Amino acid sequence: MLGEQLLSGEIDPWKRLEAYIINVEKVLNDINSLDLSAKYRKLVEIARAYLDDAKYYYNKKDLFTSLACIAYAEGLIDSLRHLEVIDIDWQPLSKLLDRPKVLVAGGFEIVHPGHIYLFKKAWELGRVYVVVARDKNFEKFKKRPPIIPEEQRRRVVESVKYVYKAVLGDEEDYLKPVQDIKPDIILLGPDQWPDEDKLKKQLAEKGLGNIVIRRLDKRIDSGLYSVSKIIKKIVEIHGGRRK
Repeated sequence: MLGEQLLSGEIDPWKRLEAYIINVEKVLNDINSLDLSAKYRKLVEIARAYLDDAKYYYNKKDLFTSLACIAYAEGLIDSLRHLEVIDIDWQPLSKLLDRPKVLVAGGFEIVHPGHIYLFKKAWELGRVYVVVARDKNFEKFKKRPPIIPEEQRRRVVESVKYVYKAVLGDEEDYLKPVQDIKPDIILLGPDQWPDEDKLKKQLAEKGLGNIVIRRLDKRIDSGLYSVSKIIKKIVEIHGGRRK
């Protein structure tokens, strides 16, 4: 069982618990794509609730309650496997203990499904670190001040379940957070600045030439998937109204 792996060895138990939670979450995400009957789907929903509890207590630094919750989630999943309702293989925790650091950056003025999709794809690659643009840099790039101030944007981003840590960018050097975090991978959005070749050159000049740069090959279109569309919709609905 995964729980037994957690309590064995000399590795930091918090890192092992984090890997345990990631393992269960990966499996639950895979199960979501399966066509299950209502009674089995209910068990999956309960397992997901235990997973959410495990993450909550993990963030509260309550290791044993978090471990108990994630063990319940694993037990429900394994019951479905033993009933031959699903066919899954647990990954050894050793493969998840040292997940690559994946860096994502942006303004994230109004978090929308496109952002969540980017965070999820980054999470599938490793542990997600997000650099949130400072107000000064946002205004310089967008030619207008942000609607949501920088610290509030950072807090919202860090509350997303796929995000391990969110930090504010540097007002003078946009590569400073990259130097501090030292990611293994930088994941860019499909139409996000900067150009990969230029970024690789700049990273190499700072001794960070070993960082892998990836770009999503497409963006999702779920209606209001961009900040500009959301703002336009708000203006259409509320622009002519008085308080």
